[in-house]
Amino acid sequence: QVQLIESGGGSVQAGDSLRLSCTASGRTDKIYSTGWFRRAPDSPDQPREFVGFINWREGTTYSVDSMRDRFTVSGDSAKKTTYLQMNNLKPEDTAIYYCAGKPDILGTYDFWGQGTQVAVLS
Repeated sequence: QVQLIESGGGSVQAGDSLRLSCTASGRTDKIYSTGWFRRAPDSPDQPREFVGFINWREGTTYSVDSMRDRFTVSGDSAKKTTYLQMNNLKPEDTAIYYCAGKPDILGTYDFWGQGTQVAVLS
C-alpha cells in the first residue's frame, strides 16, 4: 500500500511562511497525483478544503484561485515528496493540512496522511 507522512507544521506569526512536506512510501507507483487539503481544527465535521495538487505523470501543479497568490505546490520525484509552500500566512489559514494520493486521473484520493497542524497567530 501507500503511506503518506506530512511534516513542517507549527505555530507562526501572521505574515510568516511555512513549507509543508508530504513524503510517500510503499507502492508509490500507484500515485498519479498528490493533493493538499486542509480543515480547521475546530471543525472536524466539515469536509476538507482542497488547496492544490501535483500531477506526477504530467509534471504539472495547481493551486486553487483563492490561494494561488500565496500557496504553491511542488514536488521532488526522487525524494517522493510533495511540498506546499505557504507565504504571507493569515490567521484564517490555521488548519490541519493533509496530503492525499490519487491513483488515476478519474479516481478519488484514496491514500491519506495523518495531517500536520498549522497555527497562524495574529
